[in-house]
Amino acid sequence: MQHVKKQSFMKSIFLGVLFTSCSLNFAQAQVKIAYIDPLSGSFANVGDAGLKHFKEAVEVNVNQKGGVNGQMMEVIGIDNKASPQETLVALKNATDQGIRYVTQGNGSGAAAALIDGVNKWNARNPDKTVLYLNYAAVDPTLTNEKCSFWHFRFDSHVGMKIEAITNYIKTQASIKKVFILGQNYAHGRQVSEYSKNMLKAKRPDIEIVGDDLHPLGSVKDFSPYISKIKASGADTVITGNWGNDMALLIKAAKDAGLKAKFFTFYAGGLDAPTAMGAAGEGKVIQVIEWQRNQTGSTLEKYAEDFGKKYPTIDFYYARINTTIDMLALAMKNAKSNDPKDVALALENMSFKSGYGDVFMRKSDHQLVQPLHLSVFSKAGQPGVKYDVEKTGYGFKNIADMSMKDSDQPNTCVMERP
Repeated sequence: MQHVKKQSFMKSIFLGVLFTSCSLNFAQAQVKIAYIDPLSGSFANVGDAGLKHFKEAVEVNVNQKGGVNGQMMEVIGIDNKASPQETLVALKNATDQGIRYVTQGNGSGAAAALIDGVNKWNARNPDKTVLYLNYAAVDPTLTNEKCSFWHFRFDSHVGMKIEAITNYIKTQASIKKVFILGQNYAHGRQVSEYSKNMLKAKRPDIEIVGDDLHPLGSVKDFSPYISKIKASGADTVITGNWGNDMALLIKAAKDAGLKAKFFTFYAGGLDAPTAMGAAGEGKVIQVIEWQRNQTGSTLEKYAEDFGKKYPTIDFYYARINTTIDMLALAMKNAKSNDPKDVALALENMSFKSGYGDVFMRKSDHQLVQPLHLSVFSKAGQPGVKYDVEKTGYGFKNIADMSMKDSDQPNTCVMERP
């Protein structure tokens, strides 16, 4: 009899544990976000860094605070090899898993394919809609001609960034000859077009002495391009290059002793500071929403903790935190984790990010935010408390563009569900 009672007791405990475990898993059912970016190939380091940023933002800013609407978040990396075609394969992989949120940033060609793919999926599956959170693909077309209700961009687009760069160049009388160099796809062509148009309007005396494009992600030696820049007599280079195309370009300029200034989008991280070292001091300038030596930021401790967890990667993508924070707030405000409800809650959202006030426009789903220019400088001097990539050099703020001045008009005609 005692043996039977013991078995019954043990069975009750087992069932109780099983019920508790099932209840806990149900309560913590996950909102899954597919991170669709290069995790192999020339830009694998960029994709890996972005994935770590997303995972950390989700863990620290959402899950450690109890999740949102009773659900935890999970980020799942899916390699798109920086290819528009592979991006559509990755999207199918995500939808096959029932994932309702996707994020991507590296490559405007991949971003355009993703917008088309999401639009088609949602039209066919109105009860399983997917929302695309763009954290870094900056072709203005994505929120103009190709704008979509299902796409939100959390990075400033090319026009906004070139506006900030040319506003600064306008004040620099020593700049007389500009060479424009970029990657040969939508992003690089947009950097060229906006640079030429804005320089003509603001500094018609400046001579454009070169305007060149190179293959995306396949150039291993940029010395021929640097030779062309030197031969042109350029005192300034404008480039939207990213990933290894940025790091290798800067390395070639250093090796050739090129004295020109570089105005860049992405010289602040992902191996570019290591590539330029001391040779970039006072010459390499970036435009970005945040860098670690920026005043008024509340991200100092977060960046420090991130560095301890990932000692080989600097905290660089502050806008990834903004993306996750605004997503979680939209879910909370909507009292729903359904993509359509969340999209409606994101529209016209004003938000205080770790680097200042930002605003998500309803008209085109483009985030409007302040932008800043900073120059590569020796760490330890006033305004340069922190270095980057353990180089002994960091970025010092030299110019600002307010959120109001960043708020450019758009041509979006959005179809709404």
